[in-house]
Amino acid sequence: MVCDYASGAHFCCGAESEQRISLRVSILASGSSGNCTLIETSQTRLLVDAGLGKRETLRRLTVNEQSTERLDGIVISHEHSDHISGLAALLAKWCATVYLTPATHAETLRLLPEPHARRLARVDFIEAGRSFAIGDIEVAPFSIPHDATDPLGFTFRASGVKVAVVTDLGYMPELVKHHLRDCDAVVLESNHDIEMLKVGPYPWHIKQRVMSRTGHLSNDSVSQFLADPEGFDGRPRYLVLAHLSENNNNPDVARICAEEALNRRPSECAFNGQLLIASQHEPLLPIQL
Repeated sequence: MVCDYASGAHFCCGAESEQRISLRVSILASGSSGNCTLIETSQTRLLVDAGLGKRETLRRLTVNEQSTERLDGIVISHEHSDHISGLAALLAKWCATVYLTPATHAETLRLLPEPHARRLARVDFIEAGRSFAIGDIEVAPFSIPHDATDPLGFTFRASGVKVAVVTDLGYMPELVKHHLRDCDAVVLESNHDIEMLKVGPYPWHIKQRVMSRTGHLSNDSVSQFLADPEGFDGRPRYLVLAHLSENNNNPDVARICAEEALNRRPSECAFNGQLLIASQHEPLLPIQL
């Protein structure tokens, strides 16, 4: 197992890699202040969530030497501000279709100022359990336990490669574990350290929300999942810990917890991929699969 933050020694960019890309994942931001991930093939480019402003989204794409000229779709997991705050501004840049559930759409329209809400002109409604295609990428949405209107996690498939992106969930139901099997890359929330949260600055009612079954995954919960060969198959080439709290977690703490859990796995189902940590402040270099 190799651990990395953003050194990118195992990543590939540039025109040569574009020609042989099956699926590429670029986490532009992950955390309580904004979430945005680019999923792309050589034919299709889509964003998962739009929690960054237009200028910052474009800056982070440029940092990764990626085009800012075209976008085919924006897939929204839920309506919390760290997932939709940049949506209207991005739609002013790209005439992209927005994919979200009817309930999330209604809540998003309620939350956005009216001039911004009017930019959601191209909308396709989706629902948990029903796959759909954006270009050559097959998207499979599934329900997750979070205190939003109709929250979703996603898997993305193209050219025989499967990627999962699932954050903002209070626990790991069997349904979620099922969708995370047979993945080549998994982006999974590891939001908080329980002890740091308990003694941290949040009011008690917020702490209760975060620790609830519709809140956020703790490092301990993630570790239990990763150590269990019945739950986590150990197959991914890349495992990315995401949506880390800046107040109630630390990248080193999250990494150590995950490493310890992965090292407890039986040798016959060992995890031999790379463990990465997504950041709120800088994009993770693209993962090419």
